[in-house]
Amino acid sequence: MPVPVPRQRAIPAVEGGQARAASAVGAPADTASAPDAPAGQAPPSATRGSGDPAGSSAPLTLLVIEADAGSLSVPQLLDSAGKPIRVRTARNLTEAERLLTDDVHCILLDLALPAPGRAAEGDDELATLKHVLRLAPRHAVLALTASGDAERGAEAVRVGAQDYLFRDELDGRLLSRAIRYAVERKRSDTAERRLTESRLRAQENARLERGLLPTPLLEGSSLKFAARYRPGRSRALLGGDFYDTVRTPDGTVHAMIGDVCGHGPDEAALGVELRIAWRALTLAGLCGDELLGTLQQVLEHERDNDEIFATLCTVDIAPDGRRAGVCLAGHPSPLIARAGHVVELLAPENGGAALGLLPNARWPRRQVELGGAWSLMLYTDGLIEGRIGKGKERLGQDGMVDMVRRQLAQGLRGEELLRAAVNEVRDLNGGELTDDVAVLLLDRMA
Repeated sequence: MPVPVPRQRAIPAVEGGQARAASAVGAPADTASAPDAPAGQAPPSATRGSGDPAGSSAPLTLLVIEADAGSLSVPQLLDSAGKPIRVRTARNLTEAERLLTDDVHCILLDLALPAPGRAAEGDDELATLKHVLRLAPRHAVLALTASGDAERGAEAVRVGAQDYLFRDELDGRLLSRAIRYAVERKRSDTAERRLTESRLRAQENARLERGLLPTPLLEGSSLKFAARYRPGRSRALLGGDFYDTVRTPDGTVHAMIGDVCGHGPDEAALGVELRIAWRALTLAGLCGDELLGTLQQVLEHERDNDEIFATLCTVDIAPDGRRAGVCLAGHPSPLIARAGHVVELLAPENGGAALGLLPNARWPRRQVELGGAWSLMLYTDGLIEGRIGKGKERLGQDGMVDMVRRQLAQGLRGEELLRAAVNEVRDLNGGELTDDVAVLLLDRMA
């Protein structure tokens, strides 16, 4: 995750330091602290960050940090547009910190300047530079060293300076070009670092979210499993919808799909907690009303506020695959396609309330006959609440049943069926769906 960069304090520049800069370097004094600026208020230019483009309307500002303010004497400094580069000078790091407002673009640091607590830092010749880099992580830094001391200058660049200059070879043209180069290089380095950090963060998030998606535990079962998942959040892999499938030691296959209200990362995290709790409770032998009641306790303890709720559909399929128990907690009924029968909703009657709404709710378990060969589809409401065309009409459960019936007649099965269903719902909506969509399919061949 990118580390937030602290904003430099916007403190008005000291006029005395600017006057010394103008006389020593030959550049016009910094106008940031003009006499008409209100006392104690940062100048307008101080509100601009050091990342302002060098070619923008705001002129470049250089902060010179050196013990002898009169030792530098070069002609006027100009930026790439021919505008004067504003100069401030500081005799020590304490004064430099006061002058380091947000409109400073570059720092020219005399490496001979002693650092605070130099004795404590031992013989580190670049202690002053390291202190400045910690003080101004967003600013370009030019290191000023004695002529012929190229090794020290190169080491300064390795530590973090953008470039180094020899004191005795300094002139206005060289320094102007070095300032522009340092500012652009710092901006490029910062942009590259942020891009790299953004990519790493995206990769870490993707790995985390993929790890949170379930792996079905169906070893030993003849049922075929398929699932599709499409979060409503932009560039997310995980939403508030969740699903899972496990086979217990007695041969029963348990399937579940649910939906936490909302679409943010908090809802996604709660959905993962409920899924993991469901798997643990199912493997422990809980089922039906007892299982849902325990899940409601988990939700009540983990949610951020009392208005958060979750819908849920659970199905437990007998070891022979011909019967199933269905529990609905405010969730849409699953769809069943059986050989010799029309595609229909498996348990259209209303079940119990959604988890988290009623403290003493009950969830009746309905026993249903599946038959020999069948396809059972569990889904969240994101699949049925998409619009049809430009009007306000939504697909609904009846529209979904008709769509799946037609796709099955076309010979679509498994992953192909789910992919076609989700894509058609999106096309009917006229674009991406705003709600999370999860679909789970179990098939049994006769």
